[in-house]
Amino acid sequence: MKIARRTFILGGAVTLLSYVYYQVHTLTVKRYTLPIEGLPKAFKGFTILHLTDLHSKFYGEQQEKLLALLEALDFHLVACTGDFVDEHNPDLTPTINLLQGIAKPIYYVYGNHDHHSQINLHEPLERLGIKILNNQGIKFDKDDEHFWLLGVDDPYLGRHRLDEALEGVKDNAPKVLLAHAPEIFPQAVEADIDVVLVGHTHGGQVRLPLIGALVVPGQGFFPYYDYGIFKEKKTTMVINGGLGESVLALRFLCPPEVVLVTLL
Repeated sequence: MKIARRTFILGGAVTLLSYVYYQVHTLTVKRYTLPIEGLPKAFKGFTILHLTDLHSKFYGEQQEKLLALLEALDFHLVACTGDFVDEHNPDLTPTINLLQGIAKPIYYVYGNHDHHSQINLHEPLERLGIKILNNQGIKFDKDDEHFWLLGVDDPYLGRHRLDEALEGVKDNAPKVLLAHAPEIFPQAVEADIDVVLVGHTHGGQVRLPLIGALVVPGQGFFPYYDYGIFKEKKTTMVINGGLGESVLALRFLCPPEVVLVTLL
């Protein structure tokens, strides 16, 4: 009986560890379709690829597994919402290998690990033609129509200045905001932002059925803003579960993901 019990426990542990390993290394694609009031006709069906929280992680020696996945997807713009490097493993190579392989406009905002790693991200990213939106906004044009693409520095560290990002907004065209952490959401609602794309939470990395994430940095146990869609008034926030892991290479019911957001 004791042997059977030990065998059962050992088998369960091996199964659990195998599943966790599988989750950490299995890429998924999550798709959202967001109706936007007043969206110009030129942007109906416009799709944003949202990448976040790589944390210096490789998917193949040259990111070939991740790039192969992205090559099979249709999108028009890439939004990167921070923590592509990890402060405990400040290697920029995984980020460069990934972003130099994407032939679409790329926009980046900083996360807390980007700052804490003390790596100079600005110059390497700009050499790749990537636009860093550091508390600023741009008018994104297509076929003589536009929306406003805004980006703020990391809200988790309190470095965001949404008022500065909004300074250049001249009309009522839709506004899409990139930020690292979901703490920006109440301000975004107040500012009538249409879409907010964030990461930071990793979806909790460990999620339980009917409960969700166990813990998220800055929100503690059983957080509210953990993963997925959140909507208030006209503002919709998408929390991306991210590509990498922080502290522990552990995921449960929360595999790494890339997100496609289609505007309608």
